[in-house]
Amino acid sequence: MDLVRKTFDEWAINGRAELMEKEHGKNVSNFLDKISFDRPFTFLDVGCGNGWVVRKIASNTYCKKAVGIDKSKKMIQQAQKNKKNSNEEFLHTNVESLKYRGKFDYIFSMESLYYAESIEVALKKIFKLLKPGGKFFCGTDFYTDNKATAKWSEMMKLKMHLHSKKEWKELFKNAGFETKTRHVKDLKSRKKWKREFGTLFIIGKKPKKESSN
Repeated sequence: MDLVRKTFDEWAINGRAELMEKEHGKNVSNFLDKISFDRPFTFLDVGCGNGWVVRKIASNTYCKKAVGIDKSKKMIQQAQKNKKNSNEEFLHTNVESLKYRGKFDYIFSMESLYYAESIEVALKKIFKLLKPGGKFFCGTDFYTDNKATAKWSEMMKLKMHLHSKKEWKELFKNAGFETKTRHVKDLKSRKKWKREFGTLFIIGKKPKKESSN
């Protein structure tokens, strides 16, 4: 049994999908609003939940296509129900199994990549799905430097890959990305992990010319 899929199916039913949107919405918006989407682009959200990031991005004038994928069927059903724009598409799959014609300018993932069976395999697939020069934005609150969230896996009774900021950068580098990181904090939050540590965004850029190694 896939416990991650089962958990998120349950969350879709009991209202946790909306809670996740509320919990992560501020930091995600702060991050995405600083990106200059100033020319036509395509976008993929890995682990899209109820589709809130896809809806936000799809409303951008330059967005040709915004695709959301999730391994939870119930989450995808919610996302389909909440569609607002014709350029939104939602698929019930994980990134490793995704079969998609064409490549993306931007790929995004918030609090989902650490659930993958193998982060290395998922990153290699994401790298392949990007156009040369394309970027992958990976947001996580679950990393070793943030002591307050390191116990999430135990609390949720789910297998979650816990890595340090340095290890995340190394994983991205090994997949072929040019990598940098950014922290986004919510200084007004009552929660210490949001206020003092914040969301770690690992930003991977696919080189315009791939290495021959």
